[in-house]
Amino acid sequence: MSFDRSIKIAPSILAADFAAFGSECEAVEAQGADWIHVDVMDGHFVPNITFGPATCAAIRPHIKGVMDVHLMIAPADPYLAEFAKAGADVITVHAEAGPHIHRSLQAVRGLGCKAGIALNPATPANAVEYVLDQIDLICVMTVNPGFGGQSFIHSQIEKVRQLRAMIGDRPIHIEIDGGITPETAPLMAEAGADVLVAGSAVFKGGSVAEPAPYGQNIRAIRAAAEAARGTMV
Repeated sequence: MSFDRSIKIAPSILAADFAAFGSECEAVEAQGADWIHVDVMDGHFVPNITFGPATCAAIRPHIKGVMDVHLMIAPADPYLAEFAKAGADVITVHAEAGPHIHRSLQAVRGLGCKAGIALNPATPANAVEYVLDQIDLICVMTVNPGFGGQSFIHSQIEKVRQLRAMIGDRPIHIEIDGGITPETAPLMAEAGADVLVAGSAVFKGGSVAEPAPYGQNIRAIRAAAEAARGTMV
């Protein structure tokens, strides 16, 4: 998994057909997805329950690219090794999920995965200040975590600008999770984000049997984001 700041679209399987996860991953990758985003929720840290390491292990053979695992769970540390074993390339833990985030990030890297830190909408950008040299990705929540299909929180745009300035030339991705559409993607790309998680905005209108809409949706989000950065080709 190499680093660059090109726009990457990461469909969230939270919006996919739960009965066909493997095929859905294959379909969106074939239609242009860069990463596959897996939202893990525990019904404790967030008010919803989704899936765990077994699901990640089951879909890993169907993913050619990056499996991006976002742990919306607390505590996270007891489960890091299981998600690494399941094939995660990136494991993201929430800054709010435990008192020793530095230790959690060290553990993720020690397992051979890229380490991400996620920030809820009310968590300030400076929460990552003292772990910048321990992370590969910052995930900015632009909705309150727990459910797909929520509306984008515009106040997070300034947070992304602050993070981009704070990162400087460090090889750290800024990922946006929540409410990404062709209308909101350019706002975040212009502010400095390079990984855009999209659920319903990617999967709407398509299916495993008819995946062409997935590609249309991915291209629309990518084109809007790249245009905002002046890099559309």
